[in-house]
Amino acid sequence: MEIILIGIIVLFVMQKQKVIQGNKFIQDNQKYFMSLREEDYEFLAKAQYGIDVDIEKLFSMRVRNSFLTIIAMVFMFLSNLTFINVLLCFLAGFFVFKSSYSKMKSIYKRQLHDIYLQLPYLLKNLEVLAQHYTIPNALGKSLNSAPEVFKPGLKELVEKINLGDSSIEPYMGFAQRYPVNDSMRMMRLLYRLSLGAQESKHEQLIVFSKSVSSLQNKAREMKYKERLAKMEQKTMLMLGVTGGGVMIVLMISLLQSMNS
Repeated sequence: MEIILIGIIVLFVMQKQKVIQGNKFIQDNQKYFMSLREEDYEFLAKAQYGIDVDIEKLFSMRVRNSFLTIIAMVFMFLSNLTFINVLLCFLAGFFVFKSSYSKMKSIYKRQLHDIYLQLPYLLKNLEVLAQHYTIPNALGKSLNSAPEVFKPGLKELVEKINLGDSSIEPYMGFAQRYPVNDSMRMMRLLYRLSLGAQESKHEQLIVFSKSVSSLQNKAREMKYKERLAKMEQKTMLMLGVTGGGVMIVLMISLLQSMNS
């Protein structure tokens, strides 16, 4: 451990004194490192950090951290630098390189899950507002009561409509920002509702309402299944702990009887 700490300190001092320039090495070989970048990395990074995130800088930091891990591991095995140990160093660096990507992917999956469960409630609120207002006005009035996750996309949608974009593009942009099941279909229905004449609005609202109710039922069913799965896991854990405790007590009793 002391060798690793000394190695990291030496690397830090050398980089500060510009004896070695890790960032320059990464920049000079950027095109080679780019071949390691996952196809959906940019999408996931923007989904987590926002559209203004510097993708190149973020990826360079990821490469730098993996190289620092490799060098730190090399210092650890410096007294016994066998082929296996060198391989372990590179595996550790690869693990660090992939871990940030895996973390972003898991966060995005959790976000999609939350979006899927909350989308029906956003649409239900829009359905109620659409009975008294036009769709653009209903979207604007839903901003305050909308779930937090939808507010940035909803604000962008309203701004585009207010700027005069009467096409389907603002609605599709919202659906692409929150790409869960049925989001595209529901935004198309909402757009058609915004185009409909006042005479046919009632019929279109009925179609929209039925679709929203179907999504709400799916969300409730998913929540019920998740609760059931958690209860089953807890039950199995309790049974395992109880069974293990009984086995330990029996083993102790058996050993005591054998000793006596």
